Amino acid sequence: MAADGFAPVLAALSTMQSGVDQGRKLQAHAFLENFQKSPEAWTSTHTILASPDVPLEAKLFAATTLKGKIIYDLDQIPRSSLPPLRDSILSVLSEYRSGPRPIRTQLCVCLANLAIQMTEWKDVLHYVGSRLGSSAGDCILEFLQVLPEEVTEGRKINLTEEDLIVRTKELLEDNAPHVMTLLVQYSKSSPNAATNPRLLECMTSWLREIPAADIVKSPLLDVIVNGLSSDTSFEASVDCMCAIYRDTREVDESFETIQILYPKIVALQPKIAEAADLQDTDALKGITRLFAEAGEAWVVMIARLPDEFRGLVEAILECCARDQDRDAISLTFLFWTEFKQMVTVERYQRARTKFGDVFAKLVDIMIKHLEFPTPEGPNEIDLFGGDRGQEEKFREFRHAMGDVLKDCCEVITVTECLGKAFNLIQDWVAKYASQSTAIHVPHWQQLEAPLFAMRAMGRMVSPEESVVMHQLIPLIVQIPDHDKLRFQAIMALGRYTEWTAQHPEFLEQQLNFVIAGFNHPSGEVVRASALAFRFFGTDCRKLLKDHCVPLHDFYESILDKLPQVSQDELTEGVSYVVSAQPPERIYEALKLYCDPIIERLKIRANQAKSEQEEEGLLALSDTLILLNIFINNVQPYYAPTEENQAVKYCREILPVLSAVAENFTDNVNILERICKCWRTMILSYRTAVFPLLGDLANQLAKGFQASRAGCFLWVTDAILREFADGQEFVEPGTTEAIYNFFEQQAIAFLRIMDQMSPSDIPDVIEDFFRLLVDALIYYNHQFIPAAICGPTLSAAIASLVLQQQPPVIVTLHYLRDFLSYGTDRPASSHFGETSNAASQPSAAELQKLVKDLVAVQGEALVQRTLAGMMFTFPRDCLQDAAAVLIALFELMPQPTALWFRGTIATLPAGSVKAGEADRIMNNIAAKIQAGDLRKLRAVLQDFTTSYRRRNVAPRDGLSGAPEPARFKYKG
Repeated sequence: MAADGFAPVLAALSTMQSGVDQGRKLQAHAFLENFQKSPEAWTSTHTILASPDVPLEAKLFAATTLKGKIIYDLDQIPRSSLPPLRDSILSVLSEYRSGPRPIRTQLCVCLANLAIQMTEWKDVLHYVGSRLGSSAGDCILEFLQVLPEEVTEGRKINLTEEDLIVRTKELLEDNAPHVMTLLVQYSKSSPNAATNPRLLECMTSWLREIPAADIVKSPLLDVIVNGLSSDTSFEASVDCMCAIYRDTREVDESFETIQILYPKIVALQPKIAEAADLQDTDALKGITRLFAEAGEAWVVMIARLPDEFRGLVEAILECCARDQDRDAISLTFLFWTEFKQMVTVERYQRARTKFGDVFAKLVDIMIKHLEFPTPEGPNEIDLFGGDRGQEEKFREFRHAMGDVLKDCCEVITVTECLGKAFNLIQDWVAKYASQSTAIHVPHWQQLEAPLFAMRAMGRMVSPEESVVMHQLIPLIVQIPDHDKLRFQAIMALGRYTEWTAQHPEFLEQQLNFVIAGFNHPSGEVVRASALAFRFFGTDCRKLLKDHCVPLHDFYESILDKLPQVSQDELTEGVSYVVSAQPPERIYEALKLYCDPIIERLKIRANQAKSEQEEEGLLALSDTLILLNIFINNVQPYYAPTEENQAVKYCREILPVLSAVAENFTDNVNILERICKCWRTMILSYRTAVFPLLGDLANQLAKGFQASRAGCFLWVTDAILREFADGQEFVEPGTTEAIYNFFEQQAIAFLRIMDQMSPSDIPDVIEDFFRLLVDALIYYNHQFIPAAICGPTLSAAIASLVLQQQPPVIVTLHYLRDFLSYGTDRPASSHFGETSNAASQPSAAELQKLVKDLVAVQGEALVQRTLAGMMFTFPRDCLQDAAAVLIALFELMPQPTALWFRGTIATLPAGSVKAGEADRIMNNIAAKIQAGDLRKLRAVLQDFTTSYRRRNVAPRDGLSGAPEPARFKYKG
C-alpha cells in the first residue's frame, strides 16, 4: 500500500486526535516533532500530499511540515536538488489550486520561502504563472499575496543580511510594476474577478512595495471602492483602503493622492445610516474603520484645512452617534485623541474654533453611550441578562469613553464639558427627583451616566474652577440612595479632592457623604467610600490635620469591618493626615494610630502560630501592610542634629517585627511583608535610621540564614545604597561596616547555592544579583579585589541554567556590569570621588583583576551564555545575553573567539550546518575589527535564533543542550 512508508505518521496523528491517555499523546507528539526534523520528511510530505485517501488533517500537517523543512532545513538537500523541489511543489500546488484553502496557503508559503532562499531562481513570478496556468487565478493571487509577507519576515530565513537585502529587491521591488499590471488585467477579466477578495488581499500585501499613489491613479481604486458594495469583498476592500491610508500619512508628499481619495471616501457617508438601519454590526464596524483610519492618517491635513475636510470629521461623528450597540465606536477613539492633540497646538487654533461644535456634540454622544442598559423586565439588578462578559466589556468601554471626554475638555474647555454633565443632572432632578423613593429611582441610568462623566473629567478640572463646581457639589451630595448612583457619586467626589482642598467650605458636606457610605449595605459603595477617603486624606490633609483624634476613633471603629483592599485605602488616607502633623507631634500621632495595629499584629501572630491556618496567616500579613503604609507616608523633615520622631517610633516596634520574623521563618509571604516594612524605613528616613542599623543588620543576617528568603537581601540592598561611601552624613567607618555586612550576606548566599540547585531558588538568585549590581556601583573598589568576587562570578554562570526571565535578566545585567570594570568604561565612575580614595585600587588594577577572573572562568561563561541563547533563555533575555558576549569579545577577543568556537563544537552532530561555524567566526572577527558592535549583536542573535528555530523551537524540546557544571563553594 502507498501509505506504508508514512503509516507511523498517520498513526501518530490519529493518536493526537483521539481520546487516549496523555502519555500516549506525548509519545505521539515527540515522534511527530522528530519526524519534522528528519531528512525523510522531504519525501514523506510529498507522498502524503499526493495520496487521495489520506485525511485532510494529515495533508495539512504534511504541508506545514514541508514549510518548516524549507525554512529551517533546506541545507539537508544539495543545491542541485532545489529546481526539482520547486517543480514538485508547483505540481502539488496545482492539484490544490481550488482548495482546501488552508493546504493551498501552506503550499504557497512553501513556494515563497523557497523562492527567497533559491537565489539563482530569477524569474519567479513568470515561472509560477506559467506552471500554474490561467485557470489557477486564486492560487496565483494567493502566492502573490504571501510572497511580500514572507520576504518581510525574512529574518527567519538563514540568509545573511546583505543577501536578504539583494533578494528582497529582486523579488519585490523589481517585480512591483509587473504585479501592478497583472492585478489590473485580472480585475478586468470578469465581473466576479473585480469583487474577488483574493485580488484585494493581494493588493493590500503588495502595498508594501507598490506606492499608494500608483494604485489610486489606476483602475484599481474603483475596484476597491466598488468592493465596498459587495458582501463578499467588503472586508477585504476596507483592509485595502486602510493600507492605502497608511501610505499617505506624509500628507505633504501625498496631497495629490489624498485629493483623489477624499471625495470618494466622503461619498460613502450614506452607508453609515444604511448599516445602522439594517442593524448590520459588521458593516457598521467596517465603515467606521474606513472613516476613522482616514482621519488618523490625514489628521494634520484636517487641522490645516478645517473647511475642506470637515465632511470626514462629521462622518466619524455620525458613526459614533449611530452606533447604538457600542460595537464600532471604539474604532474612533484613537482619531479623537490624535485630533485633539493637533487642534490644541497653537498654530491650529482656527481648526479648534471651527470644530468646537463637533466636540460639543461628541460630549453629548459619549454621555448618552455611558448609560447602563435599561432592563426589559422588572429585574433592575441584572442589567445584562446574565452575560458577565458583556458587563465587563461595557465597564472597560466606559473608561475608554471617559478618555474621549478628557480630550473634549482640552478642546472646548472643562467648564463647557462639565456644564453639560451638570445640566443633565439638573434635568433629571427636575423630572424625576420627586418620583424617587427608597426602593425605586426612575430612569436612574440617565442620572448615573453624567455622574460617571463628571468622575471621568475630574482630573481635568482646575482647583481654581469657579463656574460649575460650586453648584454641582451640593447637588451631588443629595442624590437618591440607589446603589449605583451612590457608588458613582462617591467616586466622582473622590476625583475632585484637589479642588476641595482649595475650597474648604465644601469639605464637610462631602466628607460626611463619603463617611456615611462606609455603613451602606452595598459592598461596592463601601469600597468606593474607602477609595474616596484615600484621596480626601491625601489632598486635604492640611484641612484635616486638626481632626487627627476624631478620625482615629472613626478609623478604629470601621477598620476591621472592611475588606483588605479598603482597609489599605482607608489607611492611606489617615496616614497622610498623620503626616501633616507638626514635627513635635509625629511620634504621638504614630503611637495613636500604629499601637493598635501593633496589638493586632501580636494577637494575630500568636493565633497564626498556634492554629497554622491559612486565614490567620493572611490576616497577619495584611496587618503588616497597614503598618508599612504609615511608615511609607509619614516622612517628616528634621534637621540632621534633631532626633527623627518617626525613627524613634520605628525603633520601638523593631523588636516586635523581629520576633514575628523569627517565628515565621518558613512563611515567605510574612517575611516579605516584614522586610518591606524594614526597607521602607530605610527609604523613608534614609540616613536618619542609623540608630537602627546594628539591630537591623543582625536581624537581616539571622533571618537570611534561617529562612533562605531573598527578601532579606532587598533590605540589605537598600542599606548598601543609602550608606555608600560618599553619601551625605555617612562616616567612613559606617561604610566599612556596611560593606562587611554585605560580604556576610553574600557568603551566606554562596553557601545556600552550594547546597541547592538554581532551579530551587530562582527568586533568591534574582534578589542576590540585584544586590550585586548595586555592590558593583557603590563598592567596586572593595568587592572586585575581595575573595568572594570569584565565587560570585561562578554563581552567576551557574545561575544561567534558569529559564525564568527575571533572574536570568538580572544575572546577565550583573555579568555585563562586572565585565565593564575590565575596560575603561565601567558601569559606574566613582574612582577618586570617595572619602578614602588613596587606599583604593586604581582603575588599571581593577581592570587587571577582572581580566584575571575572566581568563579562568571565561570559557564556562561563554558556554553557558551561548547555550542559554540557543536553548533555554526566554526571548526577552537574548539581547542582554548578546551584550555579555560582546563585552567578552571586547575585553579578551582572541580567547573569547576560541571559547566561542569550542562551544559550537560541543553542539549535537548535524545541528550546525556545514561551514556555518567558520562563517559565524569570520563574521564576528570582521565586526570586531570594524568596531561595529550593533552588527556584532545582530550576528550573534541571528545565529542563535536560527539555531533555536531549527533545533529547539517550535519542533523540539531542550535536548542537545550542553550539560552545565554544578556550582560549588568551599568558603
